[in-house]
Amino acid sequence: MAQVEATTERIIAADAETVFDVLADYEHTRAKLLPAPFSEYEVREGGDGEGTLVHWKLQATSKRVRDCLLEVTEPSDGRLVEKDRNSSMVTTWTVTPAGEGRSKAVVTTVWNGAGGIGGFFERTFAPKGLARIYDQVLANLAAETEGAAGGAAGADQ
Repeated sequence: MAQVEATTERIIAADAETVFDVLADYEHTRAKLLPAPFSEYEVREGGDGEGTLVHWKLQATSKRVRDCLLEVTEPSDGRLVEKDRNSSMVTTWTVTPAGEGRSKAVVTTVWNGAGGIGGFFERTFAPKGLARIYDQVLANLAAETEGAAGGAAGADQ
């Protein structure tokens, strides 16, 4: 079995601490960031970063739905790791400063792929499909964090 990896990143016009806090808030904001391929979202333990246990289903393709039960850890500042209890899948979110009032958010997912011809197709197409899904999550994260600053300013007028 070969390891399969999908990575996507985005520069967000919000400071790294704000972006990380929104990302780590599984109880209130994380569900709002998830696009249509995610369903049945449920926080089962915790809800804020380290110690959270969260469930969702991810429909990666029209035929492939993963039932994910993720344990969340924070191994270092600016990093969230989601380990799926139901598979070898591990997703790592890293948020770092990227200049004044900006941050860089990177999401990388790795898992043990299938062997044979199915594994070939998985290694070829799954990373692109998953990167598209997580690119939408990052776009929603940007809208949530960038909009929060703009929305607060607009509310004062």
